[in-house]
Amino acid sequence: MWSWDITYLPTTVRGIWLYLYLVIDVCIRKVVAWDVDEREDPGIAADLVSRACLRERISKRRRQPLILHADNGNAMRAATLESRLEELGVLRSFSRPRVSNDNPYSESLFRTVKYRPDYPRKPFTSKEQSCQWVSAFVDWYNYQNRHSSIKFVTPQQRHCRQSIEICRRSAVVYEQARQQNLSDGHDQPGAGANRR
Repeated sequence: MWSWDITYLPTTVRGIWLYLYLVIDVCIRKVVAWDVDEREDPGIAADLVSRACLRERISKRRRQPLILHADNGNAMRAATLESRLEELGVLRSFSRPRVSNDNPYSESLFRTVKYRPDYPRKPFTSKEQSCQWVSAFVDWYNYQNRHSSIKFVTPQQRHCRQSIEICRRSAVVYEQARQQNLSDGHDQPGAGANRR
């Protein structure tokens, strides 16, 4: 299942925005596609999802079809996107009407984008500058960010299934530390009961 949405990026021209399109794989938390444009357009979204499906090798012949979740915005409900998704064999899922928190994965990702310490303090001067920043962010997010909801591995490690061995090694280290704690008398019942 993928989730996608669009958010605004400020520019130096008052009242003019850039639009950041982001698609995230919900299961592994990997950003699978992104784009920045000067307009909100379902055609851009359709092309973005098409490219992501090619890159991630998503095809109509999968046993279980890909589900693309979105809120109820105009671009998300547009016929252009709907027909492209039908061609790709992708099913659509939408937030409930008038519910603001039904697309939590995309909203959480946008919060991470805008609260990064290196998020520009000044508005973007051009589309190229915003693309450079978003590219660096996506690279950090997918390859360096140890995500709490996937056991503190990176989305890329989860995607490549390296997370299985990493989590196994972590479990061994945690168990050794727990055993050491037990042998030191720190975890025994009643330990510390008289320390008031």
